[in-house]
Amino acid sequence: MSSPPITVPQANPGAAYRTLKTGIDVAVARVLQSGWYVLGQEVRSFEAEFAAWLGCTAAIGCGNGTDALALALRALGVGPGMSVVTVSHTAVATVAAIEMVGATPLLVDIEPEYYGMDPVELAAVLDHPPAGSPPIRAVIPVHLYGQPVALDPIIAACRRHGVPIVEDCAQAHGATIGERKVGTFTEIATFSFYPTKNLGALGDGGMVSTQDAELGASVAALRQYGWRNHYISDALGVNSRLDDLQAAILRVKLQHLDAQNARRRAIAAAYDVALRGTSLAPPARRNGVGHVFHLYVLRVQDRTPLQAHLRTAGIGTGIHYPSPVHLQPAYRERIATGPSGCRASEIAAGQVLSLPIYPELSDQQVAQVCDALRNF
Repeated sequence: MSSPPITVPQANPGAAYRTLKTGIDVAVARVLQSGWYVLGQEVRSFEAEFAAWLGCTAAIGCGNGTDALALALRALGVGPGMSVVTVSHTAVATVAAIEMVGATPLLVDIEPEYYGMDPVELAAVLDHPPAGSPPIRAVIPVHLYGQPVALDPIIAACRRHGVPIVEDCAQAHGATIGERKVGTFTEIATFSFYPTKNLGALGDGGMVSTQDAELGASVAALRQYGWRNHYISDALGVNSRLDDLQAAILRVKLQHLDAQNARRRAIAAAYDVALRGTSLAPPARRNGVGHVFHLYVLRVQDRTPLQAHLRTAGIGTGIHYPSPVHLQPAYRERIATGPSGCRASEIAAGQVLSLPIYPELSDQQVAQVCDALRNF
């Protein structure tokens, strides 16, 4: 007997378009009529609007979130013969970007409750790097699932060693520590506009943010062949340009981002209530931060029965992520890890389960998920 159709998908980028269809269609038509489609006025306007919304000095659009990380590392002078520390429990893009610039990834473990970089293990690795590893020249903490990492001790550890930090904010558009948005605390930060992100394009796109105007100018040159003057390469750059169609769409969506993040929080609160009295626990929240729930992630020792139960109820789920990077075939046995061997990351990969969460979920769909959780 076949299962009923999925009526509540885990993600639904098409719904994001339909909700803002009128404004997006007008923006797309404006670009098509303009005759300028790459690094034009729409990109410049979006960069200015994003920088103002974020609270940073400069925001530089590029092709995607992976390129954003690579451009940030290039702008910091990171390349071959250097190590970059990040986590193994992340989208593989974080690690791929390090190798794109020729640097060597060094993977540390996560705090099991919050999934962010463990600042204690980071400090240990900075104090005593693994034998044979190249010198550490950057650290990339990932604000995973929409919740900020423990940034204060990470910054303190890096400052002691003079190591710059690149905040990976791909899943944390609008997340806050205190009253300040992530992406404004360190030398440089990056964002992804993949369609399922809190701020998602209808294609791909990325952004680098910084409080340092000269660092921003360096990124802007590097994204287009190292040009500061047209057709003259002052540095070895790449081709990673944000196109005006995506910038125009993102300008429309940025106007609604704060309200949509509030809707995500409301859905998360409804799930929290539904989990009371069950064997399942809501995701842990760090004190003093604003979570934006890119994902609502449960921990279940054996997730298969819950997945099957939700599937029978017409509810889709996801696993973010099924394997830590250091165990994936492309990286296994060639990527160094911290002293824990990323054990907490390995355990998390076997237990995490993502519920549907996006602002276009109807109250009826949210209630459907809540009922299924109570009935499990």
